[in-house]
Amino acid sequence: MSKINKPTSGIKHSYEEIESALESASFRSRAWSSLKADKVALASVAIVLFLILVAIFAPLFAPKDPLFQYSDGLSEIGAPHGLGKNFLLGADQSGRDVLSRLIYGARVSLTVGIVATALASFLGVTIGAISGYIGGWVESLLMRLTDIVLAFPILLFCIALIAVTGPSTKNVVLVIAFAYWTYLARIIRSQVLSLKEREFVIAARSLGLTTPQIIRRHIIPHLIPTIIVYSTLGVATSILIEASLSFLGIGVPLPQASWGEMISEGQKYFQSAPWLLVAPGITMIIAVLAFNLMGDWLTDLFDTSSMGVKR
Repeated sequence: MSKINKPTSGIKHSYEEIESALESASFRSRAWSSLKADKVALASVAIVLFLILVAIFAPLFAPKDPLFQYSDGLSEIGAPHGLGKNFLLGADQSGRDVLSRLIYGARVSLTVGIVATALASFLGVTIGAISGYIGGWVESLLMRLTDIVLAFPILLFCIALIAVTGPSTKNVVLVIAFAYWTYLARIIRSQVLSLKEREFVIAARSLGLTTPQIIRRHIIPHLIPTIIVYSTLGVATSILIEASLSFLGIGVPLPQASWGEMISEGQKYFQSAPWLLVAPGITMIIAVLAFNLMGDWLTDLFDTSSMGVKR
């Protein structure tokens, strides 16, 4: 009888791997086709990738030391040097190269934006999934906590937390993450409320899987498109919050380069040295717009791809 038995579990496992590989290849093909058809989305993705490369390899891209005060960066009367051969985007009021500070500012902004959004996403997914799946008093407690945090304007809430913790890059990341997780928590909770009544979750529950196993193996995978889209849009918001805090002088500490701090200093010299305000302002607008447009493209992409999914 043992010779008649067939390794059906191994065959099923192989079929699942093949199906997963085909779905992955189909998604990549659909994503590339969508990018080629949407020039705005293609440009936004290219800009985001370029900013990430600039942030990672800032020492290679920066033509000068962003913290060094060059003597030829100031005129004879002490005014900032304008755009020229030695300073492509001019120098600031201390004789520092504006282009180099922009490049290192990209490292600060993207680090804060990505890390803070990742922490906020982790908190939001965890709290939203637990409250949506367990329900009862756990859901009421977690959602009331979410409502309390949502009751505060996010920028004022961040300012209040920074006033308590003190300005530093680490504290800025933690403050933004703690203030921004609530939005994703509500979205995840609403989706989990629907997912936990689906047949595959009921079947997993009947097989004796624990709550953490069901959430991790059967619910979280269905939330990945939402998490990716939210995280992409969240990076843009985190960059703006960090720039606002640095603009007010309570964000990334000096002399570290930050787009918000550069805008704050540049507004004092708007008439005599407009490049000090225009350069970081345009850079930040382009970065935030690129992340938002990429998030819109991902929203349309995942909505389209989810239409044909069968469960």
